[in-house]
Amino acid sequence: MAALALSVSFISCKKTDSNPVPIENTDLVAHSDDQSSFAQSTDDVANDANTSIENNNAFNGFAPGEITMGPTGTNGPLGVICGATTVMDSTATLRRITITYNGLNCAGTRNRVGVVVLTMPLGQHWKDAGAVLTVDIQNLKITRVSDGKYHTINGTVAFTNVTGGRLRDLSALGTIIHTITSNGMTVTFDNGTQRSWQIAKRRTFTYDNGIVITTIGTHTEGTTTGVSEWGTNRFGNAFVTAITQPMVIRQDCSMRLVSGQVTHTKLAATVVVTFGLDSAGNPVSCPSGTYYFKIVWTSASGIVRTFILPY
Repeated sequence: MAALALSVSFISCKKTDSNPVPIENTDLVAHSDDQSSFAQSTDDVANDANTSIENNNAFNGFAPGEITMGPTGTNGPLGVICGATTVMDSTATLRRITITYNGLNCAGTRNRVGVVVLTMPLGQHWKDAGAVLTVDIQNLKITRVSDGKYHTINGTVAFTNVTGGRLRDLSALGTIIHTITSNGMTVTFDNGTQRSWQIAKRRTFTYDNGIVITTIGTHTEGTTTGVSEWGTNRFGNAFVTAITQPMVIRQDCSMRLVSGQVTHTKLAATVVVTFGLDSAGNPVSCPSGTYYFKIVWTSASGIVRTFILPY
């Protein structure tokens, strides 16, 4: 935490006073970074699951005479799965694909080690409206290459194809909607703490020079709507994260998060985090380098604090 405090103070900007940053403020920055990284990890798993099942005839509902996309597990509408192998090994009642991660993602920014198992009843195909894919995440450790920060995820997630349809047919279909839900993911942070987080998101796929994924939260917690994640953070504090501006990922920007905003509540202060910025905190469109997010909250003394970090 001492190292984190130094790094935060070094890259922070726009603070309206010159006082040292209180420890609770450092906690707010750390939690914002944790949530951003966790959300990216679960979105990446969703993308890899889509790539795997859309490449598998049994899963995607391949019709006789239809052109296939190639062998299971590598290339699909969302690109390739880098640093991983996939194996189809179905049972008498379930279709099953196992993704084993052991290397860098395609961008070279995150190293992933662990296993994700995808299953679906034999009576369903992913292209069917309402089809549910069960995703079992097993000791998936994701390390950010830039600073070595990591977290490990365990738990089961349900991916539902609400509208039906396959992403390779998206340009003709216009819109496809998926949901991601989990009643309890176990997250182990790099300081050894282990917490339970829940997920409720809806991802809408459209086509604009490539696939565009627009994500909103679907859970309501008390009076807070649009909640995407909630639980207990690494410091033992309850939190609720709502998506207050849709999170947008674009394929023509290397499947990167290009815009969006979340708000964290139930913490020492309400924290607003805006994505898709340059190092000065200005909105940008698909930069060639690093994207940044801006963290803003008002301290107990009424001071507005702003921090800008890469993601």
